[in-house]
Amino acid sequence: MDIRVHRPGELTAADRVAWAALQARAAAEGSPQLANPFLAPQFALAVGRCRRGVRIAVVREEGAPVAFFPYQRTALGVGRAVGLGVSDAQGVVHRPGFQWDARELLHSCGLSIWEFDHLVEGQKPFEAGATGAFASPVMDVEQGYDSYLAALRRQSPKFTRTTLAKERKLAREVGELRYVHDERDPAVLDTLIAWKSAQYRRTGRSDRFARPWITHLVTQLFHTREESCRGLLSVLYAGGRPVAAHFGLCSSTVLSCWFPAYDPQFGKYSPGLVLHLRMARGAAESGLAHLDLGRGDKAYKDSLKTRELIVSEGWVTRRHPIALGYRVRRAPVRALRNTVLARPALFEPADRLLKQVGRLRQSG
Repeated sequence: MDIRVHRPGELTAADRVAWAALQARAAAEGSPQLANPFLAPQFALAVGRCRRGVRIAVVREEGAPVAFFPYQRTALGVGRAVGLGVSDAQGVVHRPGFQWDARELLHSCGLSIWEFDHLVEGQKPFEAGATGAFASPVMDVEQGYDSYLAALRRQSPKFTRTTLAKERKLAREVGELRYVHDERDPAVLDTLIAWKSAQYRRTGRSDRFARPWITHLVTQLFHTREESCRGLLSVLYAGGRPVAAHFGLCSSTVLSCWFPAYDPQFGKYSPGLVLHLRMARGAAESGLAHLDLGRGDKAYKDSLKTRELIVSEGWVTRRHPIALGYRVRRAPVRALRNTVLARPALFEPADRLLKQVGRLRQSG
């Protein structure tokens, strides 16, 4: 393989176009998972403006680019997926039929190990290093919103009936509803970030928006308007004020759901669920195939989904003492987290404890 590694600013315009073209053809060529906007050049470049160590390996055959592998690298050669922790799709974007040797690729990139937690399907050279596979729920709208809603009524009749009733009640008691699929007002993005930050603290979770680089990343992507990756802020208004909002990334076929939140003052109306149904309609009218709700067991995802994708976590390693040390340190933390999340008997008391911590934070 002819592999050359570039810093984000060194990637040529021609290479960015070729990368986006591979994604644009991915669904038609049988690899729809590669069309995810988290795999787009714009996401890697945006992370590169916020974090050190972002690199992009370009694989060429007869001088033409056939694969792109974005990653982050430490000075010691520890590699991670670009945006690990906030990225919902990871892997190599490649032409149909292309295969690679994982260890050769790591060697060319100067990596002893590469860690991933949302590896998309079809990455066989990397899948050998997977330590677990997880469902990523999807809302299918390729056949239109009415088809999606009919499927939802069949599989979750009570949920659908209740959510639509709350939508009517919200309009009746708060004011006329207005949905904006692509809101361009940055002030509304600031409102969403404030809601989400408060939600993290209220539920005892780590506040992602307390990390300046994540706020910077989201703000950059809000202004990104490329076909393969554009920031999409969707907002539900009631009585002229925002009551729920969502910011995610959109490609020509996929809306990757990322940061949903709502004003807790209106929690009894489930405005977040109402918003997701409006987003499904908007996505269908825009010609998208599906909304990817992202890995994670959440009741609202189970209620809204019509099918699931599979993503994997794990690491690919070379024979190297740094790789061994990194894996020994990370493996127990990851195993404990997955065990707690997978077992209600462990997750529910842990969740209650986190919420109690959140209440103490707020009272303090």
